Amino acid sequence: MIEPVTLLAFIPAAIALNFTPGADMMFCFGQGLRSGARPAIAASAGISTGSMVHVLIAGLGLGAAVATMPWLFDVIRWTGVAYLLFLAWGAFRNGAVSADTPAKPTRHAFRDGLVVNLTNPKVILFVLAFIPQFVDPAAGPILQQFLIFGLIISLGGFVVNGLVGVFAGGAGRMLISNPRASRIMGWVTGGIFTALALRLAITERA
Repeated sequence: MIEPVTLLAFIPAAIALNFTPGADMMFCFGQGLRSGARPAIAASAGISTGSMVHVLIAGLGLGAAVATMPWLFDVIRWTGVAYLLFLAWGAFRNGAVSADTPAKPTRHAFRDGLVVNLTNPKVILFVLAFIPQFVDPAAGPILQQFLIFGLIISLGGFVVNGLVGVFAGGAGRMLISNPRASRIMGWVTGGIFTALALRLAITERA
C-alpha cells in the first residue's frame, strides 16, 4: 500500500499539474467551442483514458523505449501532428456547429481525445519523469503504484479539462445563432488545433 504521507504529497502536486494550461486543456477548449459541452466532456474522457494507457506502458517499463529510441518518438510525434492538422482542416472547412446542426457525436470526440493524447510522446516522458519520484519499491508492486498515481492524475485532468470544455461550449452556444460568429469560432478552433500541431512538431526529446 502507498503511504498516506506519500499520497498527501502527490495529490497537491497532481492538482497543480491539472490546473496548469497545456495541450489537453486547449484541445478540450477547442472541442467545446466547436461542438458543445457534451463532446468536450467526451474528449476529456478520451484524453484521460489515453493518459492511463501511457501510465500502464510506463509502469510496464516499455516507456523507456520511447525515451531512448529517437525514431519511435518521432513516428508517434508526427502521427499526432498529422491527426491534429486533420482536425484543424475539418474545423476550418466546416466551422462550428450551427443552431440547427447536431453536435459532434460524443463517441467521435472521445476518439479524437484518445488519439491526440496517445500520439503525444511527451505524455509518457512526463509520466516517466514525474510518477517515479513517488514510487516506493518497498511499498508494493511498482505497476500497481503507477496505476494508482496515474488514476489520480487522470481523474483530476478529466474534471478540469471537462469543465474548461463545458465553459467553452456554453460560450459557443451563445454565438452560434450568428453565422459569422459561428464561422469565426470554426477558425478559432482550427487555429487552436494547428497551434497544438506546431507545438508538437517542434517538440524535442527530453
